[in-house]
Amino acid sequence: MRRKDKCRGRAAGRLAGGLAGLFFALAVLGQGADGHMAAVYAQEEPVTDTQYESEENKQEESVSENAIKYIERSSDRVITDEDRADADEDMLYYMQSLEVRYHLDEKVMESLHKVFDSAVYYIANTEMSLTELWTYVSSVKSSMESAAVEKVTQTTSEFLQVGDNWQTPIVSYGQGVSIVLPIVNFGTEELNDLIVEPVTSTLVTEWPFEPDMTNYLQTEPYIPGCRTKEQAMENRREFTFHFKTRSDVMSGYYPLKFHISYTKAGIRSEEPAELTVYVKTIGKPGSGIIGGNGQEASGAKPRIVVTGFETEPASVYAGETFTLTIHVKNTAVDTAVTNVLFDMQAAQEGEDKTNTYSAFLPTSGSSSVYMEKIAPDTSADIEIEMTAKADLAQKPYVLDVNMKYDAATVFDLTDKASVSIPILQESRFDTSIPEVVPDTVEVGSQSNVMLSIYNTGKTTLYNVQVKFIADSIEEASAFVGNLQSGNTGNVDVMLTGAAPTMDDGIVKLEISYEDEAGNVTTAQKEITLFVTEPIMDDMMMGDMMGGDMMMDGEEGGKPRTGLIVAIVAAVIVVAAAGLIVFFKLRKKKRAAAAEAAELAELEKELNE
Repeated sequence: MRRKDKCRGRAAGRLAGGLAGLFFALAVLGQGADGHMAAVYAQEEPVTDTQYESEENKQEESVSENAIKYIERSSDRVITDEDRADADEDMLYYMQSLEVRYHLDEKVMESLHKVFDSAVYYIANTEMSLTELWTYVSSVKSSMESAAVEKVTQTTSEFLQVGDNWQTPIVSYGQGVSIVLPIVNFGTEELNDLIVEPVTSTLVTEWPFEPDMTNYLQTEPYIPGCRTKEQAMENRREFTFHFKTRSDVMSGYYPLKFHISYTKAGIRSEEPAELTVYVKTIGKPGSGIIGGNGQEASGAKPRIVVTGFETEPASVYAGETFTLTIHVKNTAVDTAVTNVLFDMQAAQEGEDKTNTYSAFLPTSGSSSVYMEKIAPDTSADIEIEMTAKADLAQKPYVLDVNMKYDAATVFDLTDKASVSIPILQESRFDTSIPEVVPDTVEVGSQSNVMLSIYNTGKTTLYNVQVKFIADSIEEASAFVGNLQSGNTGNVDVMLTGAAPTMDDGIVKLEISYEDEAGNVTTAQKEITLFVTEPIMDDMMMGDMMGGDMMMDGEEGGKPRTGLIVAIVAAVIVVAAAGLIVFFKLRKKKRAAAAEAAELAELEKELNE
């Protein structure tokens, strides 16, 4: 049998043995509900070239079917049994492809089966999202790849191979390394004019080293042909390549491919042979894992969360400009986030779809804030100056914080958070001109005071009440209640004179109300009401004087006590009236003096 046919027969035998082991593992997992194992029997038979080619065709058809079938792999929905079956099938096919690709022996396949069985059990007994499922599958496949290639090399040439003395090097990020590639000619014919060149790339997912040279090719005049393996190893050629590991290298096993061109029996090879070895790399924390789909590169997906916010000023009123400071944190413990873009979008307000607007508008015209980097497990602050619309009602308004960022080799990750900013409205009110009827009363008499209170603001005034305070009246109050925006409350109170007025006749109106938080606001206004002593009318005075005089005549002209009292009372009334006139004149004089002083001060400022 030719050498090529022998190799094919051995590979087919290994494949059959590996599949038998796999069926056994699946049989162990396929226990029935009654606890008995479902029996699966496999009988080894010699594998012919025709059967092997048939197996290759089936695998190609399987690959074609997998290429046609679309499997959803990214979603937040919880996985189903169908999703689990797809994942198991994907891992099984990948394990089979590793066995064929690397010609794995029984010991290595046993390790792969353990990884596969553990993954199937975990998926079957764990609830997770679809994205988490396929992220886990990618990590399992990476583990399988690592187990398969740790001590395995690959060649596309039937006589050019990597020497048995090859050991997979281990390098760390930023570290220099020398790769010594031993090439063995297992053919019986001499190879001449060899050119060996690594296949490089600028992508960190394909090549772990800095591309600091235009080419790395090396040459060798010849490698003699040999008839035994020992002779071939003794005549091997070793090629040394010096590289520097990238600072952003990912962790895992990178394949290093080398193209080898040569001349054999005077004929130049049409296509170069390709040899593949592996190098194990150790990247920075959070740098990612080589061989996955990118989502699992940093383990768990990094998250940016909003931990709080504050405004300056602390109380934001409608129509005012304020500075918003939002506190954010990168919750990942080992992965930095970069190129972070925050976009703040306020809730839409308006009565209908044709009349909507944002509650907050950025003063700079842009609602986006850029941050270059947030280190792992680190907090940061973002600031933006905004203006609250003047016609906003008094309530909290939602501001959405949309975040877009990169993490290691994963790009365009997104997160969203919201903050609620309370907006206040200035409470305002006005009153009508109070009506005081009459404006002068005697002690013990009453005056009717009427006025209206208008809520001219955009917020409700709660528990509105009015108190009347002065030394000359009995204290009185009126409760108006709650006044909605634009509503009017009426006050109608009877004030009773308690003592004669000894001042300007000012009665204070203390108007108070509460806001939604129960905070009390008080404002004052004034009315004028004079209170005097009781005054006897002319008839009463005449009666008193006439009666007294008659009594005096009857008594022989001697004055009586009633007459004296009447005269004294008249004098007091005249004096009280004089005092009232006096106080009014004094008030006018004071007002005139104050006005004159203000005019003098103004004239002085103008002259300066």
